[in-house]
Amino acid sequence: MEHQRKLFQQRGYSEDLLPKTQSQRTWKTFNYFTLWMGSVHNVPNYVMVGGFFILGLSTFSIMLAIILSAFFIAAVMVLNGAAGSKYGVPFAMILRASYGVRGALFPGLLRGGIAAIMWFGLQCYAGSLACLILIGKIWPGFLTLGGDFTLLGLSLPGLITFLLFWLVNVGIGFGGGKVLNKFTAILNPCIYIVFGGMAIWAISLVGIGPIFDYIPSGIQKAENSGFLFLVVINAVVAVWAAPAVSASDFTQNAHSFREQALGQTLGLVVAYILFAVAGVCIIAGASIHYGADTWNVLDIVQRWDSLFASFFAVLVILMTTISTNATGNIIPAGYQIAAIAPTKLTYKNGVLIASIISLLICPWKLMENQDSIYLFLDIIGGMLGPVIGVMMAHYFVVMRGQINLDELYTAPGDYKYYDNGFNLTAFFSNSGGRYFISWR
Repeated sequence: MEHQRKLFQQRGYSEDLLPKTQSQRTWKTFNYFTLWMGSVHNVPNYVMVGGFFILGLSTFSIMLAIILSAFFIAAVMVLNGAAGSKYGVPFAMILRASYGVRGALFPGLLRGGIAAIMWFGLQCYAGSLACLILIGKIWPGFLTLGGDFTLLGLSLPGLITFLLFWLVNVGIGFGGGKVLNKFTAILNPCIYIVFGGMAIWAISLVGIGPIFDYIPSGIQKAENSGFLFLVVINAVVAVWAAPAVSASDFTQNAHSFREQALGQTLGLVVAYILFAVAGVCIIAGASIHYGADTWNVLDIVQRWDSLFASFFAVLVILMTTISTNATGNIIPAGYQIAAIAPTKLTYKNGVLIASIISLLICPWKLMENQDSIYLFLDIIGGMLGPVIGVMMAHYFVVMRGQINLDELYTAPGDYKYYDNGFNLTAFFSNSGGRYFISWR
């Protein structure tokens, strides 16, 4: 391994993209157990639970569908991260094995250059709105700072909270896996306290019976519940298309395949069991208690009389947003941008470039037409689904779990592998998969 690393360094590859040595691969089962908790328990996912109730499904059916989804998600994350845990190589380089040195740029840019950067900006803006609530609870006068002043459509309080939250996210991105590890270790127990506590609060208000009988006003009980059950599973799984593609960005740190497989499986299943129970209890319980369908957990927290409870809950929600932004957006973007020019850019260069672009796109402006932007991002997410299939089929079926690292870390301008650096078979397979998804 050391000989290979020195050879790849001589070819100009930065340290961030090189295969990790065994001594550098320090993540154990617990690290992976805590990794994805914040990505499960975030505001958009809880809003999604409200959407499931609109389908007319029973509370039990929604819970069961969510929990079953966790096993499928875990399987994909573990299997698509297998190459990373075996060779200690990030997603941007693993992608070359399937698509070719030059061909990997297209799916890589979709994941790290478009979807990740846009979602990073949108999540930063969404988090800044929660920051406004948090600061406003402590210092109400902050909300009126600057009077009518606006900059590119943002008020002064909005601008301050956005930049503050953006800087925190960028800092986590610069820290990479080491900082994220420490952050998620702190976040996990807080999630159990807040969302578990909110579920108990909801049950104590209205009782478990009414929660299981809850159907939103004006909605009839579903007749074709079997099909809608699959719709819920598909919706939950679809959220993970982008993180699953770049699973190797995190499994490259694994001490062994077993560590990442056990950690991710237990972590995702436990996280989704809590999410399934807490999600339906909080959404249904709050809607019954307040007499109106209430699906945004931030709206629920704002109604609380306890300043401390509101402050702590919003703080944890902010932390889940940061965790989601790191695992799903800024870290993959950093690696992918570095891979565009591996002899010139480092991971931190990639993080900086992605962060600046996320500012320049003015995400608060994009949110003014959020239906269109979410549709655009969903299309990109749909294009990433077949990429996962291609990567897994190539690694396990075509390559039989073996990768020639020398083919990934080619010298600049060396495209002797595949057809001038493009694996056309992978692209044809990708197009076929995309067509099938669209047809379905």
